[in-house]
Amino acid sequence: MVSQAVSVKRGVNIEIVSIVWMVIEAAVAIGSGIRAHSLSLVAFGADSIIELIASAVLLWRLTLEASGESLTRVKKAEKTSSWVVGIALLLLAVYIVVASTDKLVTHQGTDTSFLGIGLAIASGIIMPYLSRAKKRIGSLIGSKALRADGSCSMVCAYMAWIVLTGVLLTALLGWWWIDSIAALALVYYVVKEGREAIQEARGKENECGCCH
Repeated sequence: MVSQAVSVKRGVNIEIVSIVWMVIEAAVAIGSGIRAHSLSLVAFGADSIIELIASAVLLWRLTLEASGESLTRVKKAEKTSSWVVGIALLLLAVYIVVASTDKLVTHQGTDTSFLGIGLAIASGIIMPYLSRAKKRIGSLIGSKALRADGSCSMVCAYMAWIVLTGVLLTALLGWWWIDSIAALALVYYVVKEGREAIQEARGKENECGCCH
């Protein structure tokens, strides 16, 4: 049977992999989104930055546990991070709604982004793997935080599939409005994560507290 220490170390490693991918995902999504005038890609990249912050806090916690230190001094940082990420997510949702409405009213379309398509495909494949790994390790070490982070990785995969659908339909069918509609479809997930982060900061239980 795998020891607690070994499982925690694996948790640290999977979070490092997750952080590296989030950096790549955010940079590529925002860069290609700006060039292609794609709101859904930019929003996807912004969410990646927010998830990066949450993963960094969780990595800190796991690292402390791996080194045998007390987790008491981490709790305040986790709570602060939850507030910051929760508020940022809700502001992101407001931005998506306002920008999408403006693009629909003014008939602004988006250009084809093959880099964005490649990113969405890669993320749609990688994130489910990371999600399963985090949930499995979280169960082994008894970490609700790591299991919740795994759930949020799966939400990221859902967002990638939504972005991919929007970009492909724009490229293949020339539907100028689909990018704004796809971006609006992300609002549910963004608001859901934001509310859960704030609930976590207030000390309430939730199913996907990705900012533990």
